[in-house]
Amino acid sequence: MDSFIYSLNATVPVFAIMIIGQFLKRIGIIDIPFANIANKFVFKICLPCLLFQDLAVTNIRENFDLSYVGFCFLATLSSILVIWFLAKKLLKNKTEVGAFVQCSYRSSAAILGIAFIQNIYGTSGMAPLMIIGSVPLYNIFAVIILTFESNSAENMNSTDNIKRAFVNILKNPIIIGIFLGLIASYFNFDFPKMIDKTINNLAVMTSPLALISIGATFEGKKALAKIKSTAVASSIKLIVLAAIFIPIAVYFGFRDQKLIALVIMLASPCTPTAYIMAKNMDGDDVLASSIIVTTTFFSSITLTFWIFILRAFGLL
Repeated sequence: MDSFIYSLNATVPVFAIMIIGQFLKRIGIIDIPFANIANKFVFKICLPCLLFQDLAVTNIRENFDLSYVGFCFLATLSSILVIWFLAKKLLKNKTEVGAFVQCSYRSSAAILGIAFIQNIYGTSGMAPLMIIGSVPLYNIFAVIILTFESNSAENMNSTDNIKRAFVNILKNPIIIGIFLGLIASYFNFDFPKMIDKTINNLAVMTSPLALISIGATFEGKKALAKIKSTAVASSIKLIVLAAIFIPIAVYFGFRDQKLIALVIMLASPCTPTAYIMAKNMDGDDVLASSIIVTTTFFSSITLTFWIFILRAFGLL
């Protein structure tokens, strides 16, 4: 029951902010142009600051665990490649591929991971290492996938798309934030307090602004037309990946904080970042928002289920 209550405390406020965003639009306090500007602001400023901050506070050289980071990396990479391959083969509407793929594998790792582990163990534990092993891949492949699967990509040959993907990776604000965060983490930079506070003030705006934008731009009728893709992607995100990789992680001896961090990586709701990137990179933002809403709504149940199972087998 404690796990269920904590899951509700983590996910209900997220869902509530989306509803507030829709309500504010309906009563005229915000509108679509505001949401579009907020999306760009989050994409270019707030989210890079959040990812930089999450990585910079981890001392990679002192806390690095190669086997654990390697497992997170390989599990993330294989998930991405298999989902992308199957989506290209099986999805009838090819314009959905980019959003479907990234929403099927991208978790709220940076946002929920540390909070969950701190609630259970009183320390952030393995969450920063899980973030190092997965979050850079999340974002690099999101750029690549959205570049190749965007609506404008249809009019380009494969060589042009490869060049465009490479350029998009280099200039993507999120990738830049991750790269700078890894440098700061490796060299253990100690920034003046006023700089830390400034970065933090921008970082903490990421989730509220992104969620309000999702709520304000959510179109129920259009989302219903994509209910099948939403259901499949949500099932992959909340159940399938964890069902595949958690038993493998147990076999390799991961326990306690490491397992909880993996549950967050594999089975937490799709991050609002997926919508922000789909919106800014010519992807299917309607499908992205639908998957985010769905996974957020059901994740309190599925996360509790995974934690209950791990506790029942004495792995936590």
